[in-house]
Amino acid sequence: MPAEPRAIALRTRLLAAMLGPLLGAAAIIGVGGATLIADVVRRTNDRVLGGALGAIAETVQVERGEVTLDLPPAAFGMLENSERDNVYYRIAVGGELLTGYADLPAPDMATLTTDQPRFRFARYRGQDIRIGEVKRSLPRIDRPVIVQVAETLDNRNALTSRLIGALLIGELALVGVAILLLRPALGWSLRPLARLRHAVESRGGGARPDFSPLDAGPLPSELRPLASAFDRLLAQLDGATSGVRRFTADASHQMRTPLSVLKVQVALARRGSAQALDEIADAVVRLERLVTQLLGLARAEEAGVSAPLESVDLKEVSAAVIGRLIDQAIDAGVELNLEADARENYIVSGYRTLVFEIVANLIDNGIRYNRAGGHVSILLSQHDAQTTLTVHDDGPGIAATHHPVIFDRFFRAVGADGPEGSGLGLAIVRSAASRMGAIAEIVDGGPGTTIRIRFI
Repeated sequence: MPAEPRAIALRTRLLAAMLGPLLGAAAIIGVGGATLIADVVRRTNDRVLGGALGAIAETVQVERGEVTLDLPPAAFGMLENSERDNVYYRIAVGGELLTGYADLPAPDMATLTTDQPRFRFARYRGQDIRIGEVKRSLPRIDRPVIVQVAETLDNRNALTSRLIGALLIGELALVGVAILLLRPALGWSLRPLARLRHAVESRGGGARPDFSPLDAGPLPSELRPLASAFDRLLAQLDGATSGVRRFTADASHQMRTPLSVLKVQVALARRGSAQALDEIADAVVRLERLVTQLLGLARAEEAGVSAPLESVDLKEVSAAVIGRLIDQAIDAGVELNLEADARENYIVSGYRTLVFEIVANLIDNGIRYNRAGGHVSILLSQHDAQTTLTVHDDGPGIAATHHPVIFDRFFRAVGADGPEGSGLGLAIVRSAASRMGAIAEIVDGGPGTTIRIRFI
């Protein structure tokens, strides 16, 4: 059997979920910061290079038809730095060198705009350089004057590296501090979950299960649905175990008398009593009916998630029940009648088993608590969206003072000298009807007893 995959701890999931975006944001900030630093360093140094270029270009003059210049030391002084970058210059009239480094890369004069400095990177003497260049037009000189000043990039690269290093150190420090603070923060955030777990675990210590709602204190909105779902599960379990306890109590209470009778009759049979076997048979029948009713009540009150409702034909179920109980009715001298419009379909949403239990218990009561020559009528009717099943018998009826409690478990309106019964029949009817969303009620007035089931 393959081993189940091990799930990742919730704390680890949350830590990864927070660190992932944090590291991603740090990487984006690092790349963006490095790009911004490189641009700022380039602009700053270009401004200094442009100042030196302008200072040299201003000294270019025309004297007696000739181009002259006076290189100011301050212009080159502006380019001095701690990295001791090499500085190169070149002044040319047209394509003719006036002074400077003849092999300094010359510009494409067609792309230069007069008196507009331009900066570009180039390669010179095995080194990367930054060139600032400008084209000037002098009076009485038909050729443009090109002034170029260049410097190596050691100072720029060193400054860029220092700033990017400082940025990375800051980001690493920020991520490190965040990691140190995330674990206690996660512990604080998961504390309500720990309280909820403790509240669940504390339910396992008692001898009798505790199905009361959890008391885990105030919970965040994310955990409240989980606690509510668990409380609903506890309520369902409570209903299920309560049903088992009720069934056990009912069975032990109601079966005690038939079993006592059986015990006495068995003792009499051993002594040779001729009537003992008949009494035993009757007690077995009563016991069988009692167990059947107890099981029917347990099914009717079964807790848990119900199966989907099905379409049930009341006419077909009523006919099936009459066919099963017709022998009992004949023996009791009671006539059974089914009154329904042949043109109508009495289809309701429910469970056929429970509908059968309802009709069987109502007809059984009508037969048992009736008189010889009596009648039990099953009437089916429809009005708007409501279908009604009514069972009426013309027996002695039930006193109006008992109507509020006739659907209670073990209630019997007749005395000890009345017909045998357990007092569960109408309790089964009400519980089964409730499971299907129907309403069971007794109808006041008239002789006998009338029970009505309304399927809404």
